[in-house]
Amino acid sequence: MQDKSCKLAAEAAVAGSPDGGSGTAAQNSLHSNGHAVSQNGHHPAASPTPESESRVHSPPPATVIPREQWGGKYEFLLSCIGYCVGLGNVWRFPYLCYRNGGGVFLIPYFIMLFVTGVPLFLMELSLGQYGAAGPITVWKCCPLLKGIGIGMLCVSTLVCLYYNVIIAWTFYYLFSSFQSPLPWSCDAIANAAICGNGTAAGNSSMEKTRSPTEIFWNESVLGVVDSKGLHDPGPVRGPLALCLLAAWIIIFLCMLKGIRSSGKVVYVTATFPYFVLVVLIIRGATLEGSLQGVAFYLTPDWSRLANAQVWNDAASQIFYSLGIGVGGLLSMASYNKFDNNVIRDTIIITTGNCSTSFFAGFAIFSILGHMAWRKGVPVGEVADTGPGLAFVAYPEALALLPGSVFWSILFFLMLFMLGIDTLFGNMEGITTAVLDEFPNLRRNTLHKSMFLGALCFTFYLMGLLLVTNFILIYIFIEMYNTPLRYGSYVYPQWGKGLGVCMGATCCLQILIWAIVAISRETGTLKDRFLKTIRPLNSWRVNNLNNTERSEEHTEPDRVEAPFTVTLTDMDFTAMTWEM
Repeated sequence: MQDKSCKLAAEAAVAGSPDGGSGTAAQNSLHSNGHAVSQNGHHPAASPTPESESRVHSPPPATVIPREQWGGKYEFLLSCIGYCVGLGNVWRFPYLCYRNGGGVFLIPYFIMLFVTGVPLFLMELSLGQYGAAGPITVWKCCPLLKGIGIGMLCVSTLVCLYYNVIIAWTFYYLFSSFQSPLPWSCDAIANAAICGNGTAAGNSSMEKTRSPTEIFWNESVLGVVDSKGLHDPGPVRGPLALCLLAAWIIIFLCMLKGIRSSGKVVYVTATFPYFVLVVLIIRGATLEGSLQGVAFYLTPDWSRLANAQVWNDAASQIFYSLGIGVGGLLSMASYNKFDNNVIRDTIIITTGNCSTSFFAGFAIFSILGHMAWRKGVPVGEVADTGPGLAFVAYPEALALLPGSVFWSILFFLMLFMLGIDTLFGNMEGITTAVLDEFPNLRRNTLHKSMFLGALCFTFYLMGLLLVTNFILIYIFIEMYNTPLRYGSYVYPQWGKGLGVCMGATCCLQILIWAIVAISRETGTLKDRFLKTIRPLNSWRVNNLNNTERSEEHTEPDRVEAPFTVTLTDMDFTAMTWEM
């Protein structure tokens, strides 16, 4: 009976060996009381093999590269608030509010916030925090949707290209603000003839008289008077190229150490704009005509609620302001602790962002109301949106104030802070996506710094196309308008088509990578589809935030190798073998 039991155990051992039963006696031997037993139950003549020699050690698990984490919960909150509260809160929301019925616009605005904005914002933060990965790697949870992450990367790239050009504009105005009098004010000697005669210089064909701020913006900053159109962009403008270089250098230095450095910078860049807004509101409230500006901003027009365009503007502003679907939120949330209260953060960030938009309207329209009062015209004639508000209308209003140099420096410094915070989030989305796909870059600080430097320099070179004599950047900013125009110039169809191609390229990534994921699987179309919607085995394994969770969730490696079975007297005496 013992011989038969030994034979059965030996056959089981041989069947489990890698070579299917052809292993040697040393590899597939059995031990009885510590002595080797051959398959026929007899002791071999060879000396017993030590147990330490026959034991097979599994290779150590792959090294998990530690992932950075925020230094505190306030760093994450301030980074997200700085990312969401950008230039659109100052130059777009107030204009949309007065154009779409004043205070009535707040109704569709907050409905869109709670119906679409908050749920999508919470989903993006939750996905990034749970997956602890960037916008590409996080889709290991569903490989079929990897194209969403690629599309996010494309959108972030386009946003970074044009957004830092806007920061370069603010730099140009900021440096120009240190001149007294301001170069776009009527007190400047170069503008004396313009303000005195009420005629426009440099372009007599224009029917509408241009102000000194318009001339400064179009000629000194953009240089559009030297271009015939989109087909003739002209050379790169040197001053703007230097400002753009300075902007990218600042971005590089602030992000050199990842969230450890940018997380500290936001303590200043995310809070300073609120200080400036409070100061501007207090100053505006003391000016004559400010109440007319605020009334123009908030006077309700209930009939506008029946207009579908009002609801469209509310939804687009929510998406534009919160930065949903670009990858920045997902990347920043990936550096959170696993048990961070993401619902609380969502409520704080979304509420703070929308409140800031409403709050900024008072700072803008109180001073625009004063300018309208000084000129003796309705507020609607001096109000504008986008770059026209930030770089034409508002600087002109500031130039009318006592101490205009101080107010101008304060305003453009605020715009710089708003812009650079938003760019932090977009750049974080790009760098996190690449570092997650190539994790070895995280281990080597020098290589990581070189990658960031190369990325910023590449964006700088590409951004030079947007600082020529023609404003190609408007294709990025306003390609949703029909028709696309700047002033009296109407963009050609091929220019608008270029903008449409940019948007389509981002959206097509979803379809392209879904097809790639399905084609890589085997089986019927249904089987392939089912496989592509299942999480990969590496989902959340290599990106866990701490060692304890890694040990809790990571399955041990299974190693198939020759082994030895050791039998004792109990194996022969304590069991009843059934025949």
